[in-house]
Amino acid sequence: MIQTRGERAFTVFSAAVMGLLSVFAFVPFLLIFIASFTDEHALIRDGYSFFPKLLSLDAYAYMASSSATFLRAYGVSFLVTILGTGIGLMITSMLAYPMSRRDFKYHNVLAFIVFFTLLFSGGVVPSYMLWSKYLHVKDTLAALIVPNLLTNGFHVLLIRNYYKNNVPLDLIESAQIDGASELRTFFRIMLPLSVPVMATVGLFMGLAYWNDWINALYFITKPQYYGIQNMLIRLMNNIQFLNSGQASSILGANAVALPSTAIRMAMAVIGILPILFVLPFLQKYLTKGVVIGAVKG
Repeated sequence: MIQTRGERAFTVFSAAVMGLLSVFAFVPFLLIFIASFTDEHALIRDGYSFFPKLLSLDAYAYMASSSATFLRAYGVSFLVTILGTGIGLMITSMLAYPMSRRDFKYHNVLAFIVFFTLLFSGGVVPSYMLWSKYLHVKDTLAALIVPNLLTNGFHVLLIRNYYKNNVPLDLIESAQIDGASELRTFFRIMLPLSVPVMATVGLFMGLAYWNDWINALYFITKPQYYGIQNMLIRLMNNIQFLNSGQASSILGANAVALPSTAIRMAMAVIGILPILFVLPFLQKYLTKGVVIGAVKG
């Protein structure tokens, strides 16, 4: 297809704008990365800079001193993210499937219930009582997985709209005529045809699980169940205490000055690296899944 002069100008302008926005989005990450390798005194004296006068590995050296703890926290975060995302995707898609079927008698009732959860919630105290007192998930890995399995009705509606707009009802009826059960239709037809929206919702869920620290704050008291986010928060609190005047009065000459500012940057780098590795593989599905799944059905 041959573009007109105006279309070519618009394409060039759009590419330039998007390139500029990409640079603006990338620069903060680059600054954080450089700051994590900057000497603490230079960072406090000169501020953040793309060309620091003095480099240092003190922040990463301090974190490496607790490498076993960090590896365990990384393992917990990866396990929780993989299990939570996989189970959450299955539950969300299986709920969205009957909602997308116009021949299902109660599809509007299900849609109302899911939409209602977007407007109202039970609150922190009732949720805490439910999970800790009645379901007994406190101090278990289930406390990091189960509460987030189906708390976002937006994901359900996104997948439902994708099913309604992209999978013809005639295709489902043909499968039923051939003798396929509902489960077979769902796993052999609906899921293979919904890769873009599943990848998009899976990315949203994975980010939520990876960055979650609230559930551990509420339900976890044993450090061996801490994920990477909670471990970083705990490390930061310890550093702030050791750098405080209270620690100096208690420890006396044994008190040490730690690179608290640089460590904050190093923790941000460690927390975001897995996401940066995964995102490029899902990027091609992200826009398609959101745009098509968000169309009103």
